[in-house]
Amino acid sequence: MDDRTSKGGSRELSVRDRRYSIRYPFAADVELLDLESGTKTTGVTSDISMGGVFVCTSRPMALNSRARVTLTRKDQKVEAFAIVRIVKPRIGMGVEFIDVEPPYDGVLARWVEVLRKSR
Repeated sequence: MDDRTSKGGSRELSVRDRRYSIRYPFAADVELLDLESGTKTTGVTSDISMGGVFVCTSRPMALNSRARVTLTRKDQKVEAFAIVRIVKPRIGMGVEFIDVEPPYDGVLARWVEVLRKSR
């Protein structure tokens, strides 16, 4: 039986154990709009995948907050609806993409493909 699910330990699955996509180092400017409160948070990504990003910010949003995320790098932009999955106070937050609509899904796919090929 897998260590993560055996009865011998009560260890919870870590975020890394639950990731569905490989993350790659990636820097882009980020703006998040909290859909409930309307507050904005800004930061810079440290990594990216097809499933989400880690946003470095001194003011992370609350766990499970839903947000409209805008990533900007050079002259390209990705917009998505997302949810905050992990918060590291004064460091940042892990954000999972819930919905990335066209044409932004194509931009995101190109960014990740270029990073995958450069490994």
